[in-house]
Amino acid sequence: MADDPVTGLVADVRVEGRLDARIEARPGEVVSVIGPNGAGKTTLLRALAGLVDAAGEVSVGGVSWTRPPRLVRDRSLGFVFQDQSLFPHLSALDNVAFGLRSRGAPRAEAARTAGEWLTRFGIDDLAGRRPRELSGGQAQRVAIARALAPAPDLLLLDEPFAGLDVGVATALRIELARHLASYDGIALLVTHDALDALTLADSVLVLDEGRVAQTGPPQEVAARPRTEHVARLVGLNVIGEPEAFRSFSPSAVTVSLTPPAGSARHRWHGTVLSAAPHGDAVRLLVGGEPQLIADVTPAATIELDLTPGRDVWLSVKETAVETYARRSP
Repeated sequence: MADDPVTGLVADVRVEGRLDARIEARPGEVVSVIGPNGAGKTTLLRALAGLVDAAGEVSVGGVSWTRPPRLVRDRSLGFVFQDQSLFPHLSALDNVAFGLRSRGAPRAEAARTAGEWLTRFGIDDLAGRRPRELSGGQAQRVAIARALAPAPDLLLLDEPFAGLDVGVATALRIELARHLASYDGIALLVTHDALDALTLADSVLVLDEGRVAQTGPPQEVAARPRTEHVARLVGLNVIGEPEAFRSFSPSAVTVSLTPPAGSARHRWHGTVLSAAPHGDAVRLLVGGEPQLIADVTPAATIELDLTPGRDVWLSVKETAVETYARRSP
């Protein structure tokens, strides 16, 4: 993997009222893009692809895609959309061959390469089927194969596992990880799943309200999240203070029906919003200022009647809280 980001992706893109973000990535790097709904994740991908009007600059491999502006077909990219967006009138083979043909590959060569990609994804027996004859998982494999077949410099994946059954998504995640490991280009993966960010990505970019809130290695972002969304994604509580962030595990939170006494330094009052199984525990979402999560035993849930609408007190000891500096991403 190259050390100079100029040889990879360097982008500074702005979409009025929706996005103002800068991103750099090296060849071979997989960047997970996470953030709440409306944060600008899909807009970022579409801006890089040239599918929305955007100001700023995009450079890939030291070549500008914006000065002068390049049409989508002239950008070396592959795009996997949430809904696959396969051509309904083409077979699986012809869908995968499409990108190759549009880049000038002879028909026979494009068909041969497309067949090889279908084989890699274990769906070569479906080569002649139309999209309507494919399951969701099969169609998404075709869509990913279509994006990868032309060996693009930039691969954009917009929630590629969305809408798939858990088992299908797990299998596809393993397959995609294998292909990304040998992919020389840059991949941006939009996801709402912490598992994707932690297992597929080399780095994480957090968007919040159209701006970059945090970047870094997955383990660092997971251990020290700087937005509430990421904290919830990795199962932590995070409180922002003027000069720092403070985080603590839901298992470190004590729940009571009366104001806590003793050595607990931090305490909050709130109302149970939801209670759901979480491993061997029950995870409570408690509304208040701030909104927090707490893990309690099933026995405590019954004993304290911790159902939605119940007023509770939460407390956590200072020794269970990690403090880290608030700094720019």
